Amino acid sequence: MGRLDAFDVGPKKLTIQTEFFMRPAWRIETKIYLGGALKKVYTEEVAETQEPELQKIINDFHQAKIEEIMEGLRARKPQ
Repeated sequence: MGRLDAFDVGPKKLTIQTEFFMRPAWRIETKIYLGGALKKVYTEEVAETQEPELQKIINDFHQAKIEEIMEGLRARKPQ
């Protein structure tokens, strides 16, 4: 279960990968890569989540990280 998105940012590729892990506890990890190099990892525990809701929570977490990164990139662009 997870999501993967990639965007062109100048000459480099920004990749955002979100995965679900069951061990040692249920958690979601979102990894941010720029030009193939790992830049940041975000983790959220989801042990209290019901199984049918997992994909929605993964999608929401993934989308929130995309929006957060895109806002940061927009803020960096020269006006």
